[in-house]
Amino acid sequence: MLLVEYINKYKKYLSEIISLSVPLIVGNLGQMMIGATDVFIAAKHSTNTLAAISIANSIIFCILVVGIGLMSAISIVLSNYRGNRKPTKKFLITVLNYSIILAVIFCGVCLLMVPLIPKMGFEPHLVPMIQEYVFICSFSLFGMYLYQCLKEFLLAYEIVNFPNLILVLALIFNFVLAYCLVFGVGPINGLGVIGLAIAAFVVRTFMGLILLAYCAGMVRLKNPFDKNLVKQLIKVGYPIGLAMLLEFLGFNLITILVGKESGILAATHNIAVTITSSAYMIPMSISAAIAIKVGYYNGAKIFSEIKRYSMSGTIMSVLFMAFCSIMLIIMPDKIFKIFTSDIQMIAIGLPILHIAAYYLMFDGLQVSLSGILKGLKMTKVASASLISGYWLFGLPFGYILAYHYKMSLNGFWIGLAVSFLAISSLFLFVIYKKFKFIKQKYSEIL
Repeated sequence: MLLVEYINKYKKYLSEIISLSVPLIVGNLGQMMIGATDVFIAAKHSTNTLAAISIANSIIFCILVVGIGLMSAISIVLSNYRGNRKPTKKFLITVLNYSIILAVIFCGVCLLMVPLIPKMGFEPHLVPMIQEYVFICSFSLFGMYLYQCLKEFLLAYEIVNFPNLILVLALIFNFVLAYCLVFGVGPINGLGVIGLAIAAFVVRTFMGLILLAYCAGMVRLKNPFDKNLVKQLIKVGYPIGLAMLLEFLGFNLITILVGKESGILAATHNIAVTITSSAYMIPMSISAAIAIKVGYYNGAKIFSEIKRYSMSGTIMSVLFMAFCSIMLIIMPDKIFKIFTSDIQMIAIGLPILHIAAYYLMFDGLQVSLSGILKGLKMTKVASASLISGYWLFGLPFGYILAYHYKMSLNGFWIGLAVSFLAISSLFLFVIYKKFKFIKQKYSEIL
């Protein structure tokens, strides 16, 4: 009865969150599936290929994710401007130039990592493959960042369908191109790891250029670099970028640490992350929708709408992740075997999926709550809570379990579960206090 009353009361908000989330879900799943396709093809090629790209991507993503975080501020800042009835389309040229600067910086950082890879302690036969992959993929950041900045700009206007269409096309293109380059076709010899890297470069460049062509008519050359906007983007974006760096570093540090023990542990961890990340894409998309709606009504200073969109999106996320938890408990072996039939990897991976099943709801909760905080432009608080959850609680605990209690990869995943519980608790406390404050503040304005 209570559930029916809730649905009737919040029907409008649930409907609008779903309407905005579904295209975002398609887009995020598309991005995730491109990565999953690489994992699938690499696993079919050889365990060494999978281990090499797992480690290489751990290095690359710890770098490029900072730029992604800085650009995520675009939709947040512009949606707040829109809610406050400020003009925003004139900022597209600034956004484009901002993405180029970020691409130059982080491409350079990736290239600087290449000569350091032999000194990181990986298995010697994997080192050349890791270096080749990192070198080629460094240049794909230009296409990736171009696509990302334009997608964020359009998201501020709730335009999501065309960017998603590009992703669907890119997914198909990536699978065909990567498969042909890795295994060879006709007169083309198989290139292995190099083939995957070339495919990533071509596909990401394709995505960025197509979306640029779509937005070309909106570009205004007047004031090509608005310093005030860039200051706002950095102010809102750098805490997100820092938090994303430390979050990705947490996951990828595990890959690097266990990769120094054995390539098969790194490969197994990468498959498990791919599986859980595929589920995570749904609440992450809902979180982005929450951030846009909360950002708009925060700009308009209407507390009741902020609260209702927040509650609707959060409940949807938690319920979906509860469903995913049940799936991981019921059929973990069938899910893992989608990626590999290697008996040793399956034996290592199944206990990890069981651990994941017990933390997914908290993962869904924390990412939804982070969307609320981003919409309120409380990115520093959100970042501090994320960093505390991972680096003060989860990762140290996981490290102790992994090496002091000899639990290896299982210990790290138990640590991740602790992280999500801690982050959710911190977010709930902060949002409760903030809602009390803005409820009084916005009622006084009215």
